[in-house]
Amino acid sequence: MLISFECEQCGRRYKVDESKVGQAATCRDCGGEIRVPVPGPETETSPAGTAVYRHQARERDFEPAIAGDLIEVIDQHIERCIGPVSGVLHELVSDLVHIDVHQVPPTDDRPFWTLVTSGMSDRPMTVPEGAENYAFAELVICLPPDWPMSQESFEDESAYWPIRLLKILARLPHEYDTWLGPGHTVPNGGEEDVPYADGTGFTCALLLPPMLVVPPEFGRLELDNRVINFHAVWPLFPREVDFKLKHGLEPLIDRFEKHQVTELVDIDRANACASPGWKFWKK
Repeated sequence: MLISFECEQCGRRYKVDESKVGQAATCRDCGGEIRVPVPGPETETSPAGTAVYRHQARERDFEPAIAGDLIEVIDQHIERCIGPVSGVLHELVSDLVHIDVHQVPPTDDRPFWTLVTSGMSDRPMTVPEGAENYAFAELVICLPPDWPMSQESFEDESAYWPIRLLKILARLPHEYDTWLGPGHTVPNGGEEDVPYADGTGFTCALLLPPMLVVPPEFGRLELDNRVINFHAVWPLFPREVDFKLKHGLEPLIDRFEKHQVTELVDIDRANACASPGWKFWKK
């Protein structure tokens, strides 16, 4: 196996056999001392070249959590940037972080429900080097104006799954010491294409910056001790996930623009990556 590394002084790149790990030499460009580093763990990548993270079974114990001080700060941020919050879905029992979901009802300017989490940013995520500005995050999902939003309707998973999805995603990085950021996709069933609920073909969530009629300042909330990034949750069909893994995020976004797909959840929308002749195939 070849090991690729750079001279720390001038940046010249070298590739040497792994048998030379730990050996010192002189850089051909600057004359400085270079040493062949020990390679880090291999990172699995998709055909498009993006990193693929796989998480082992959770090993940590249940850790009760209560609502932090940020709930009011986030509530004020939502009202300042989007509109009045009509209600908050509070967790009764919380593990690691206490996740609440703030509800902004439809208006003439924003004819859809906007749901925003708070609590995910109570703890920093375990981000890789260079991504420190993404250590704190909250999530947003948009639902049609006629989406059932009563406690009674939430007893039906076909109405509750977007809220459940927000809670699962918000807790996931803290459960598995990982992170969620722009462009990340999280499948519902691991290796299997498992729909979130009966009546929908969505099986995966994509995170992107919020775009539906929100001012630019909503996406980042800068506080004295942290910067909170707000990521919109886009539910995907299996073929859209496969397309992203094979071709990358930008080509998928181009498909979304072509088919006028937005982050507004529409269980009847066309599959942006369906084969020709199967425009409305949802798998």
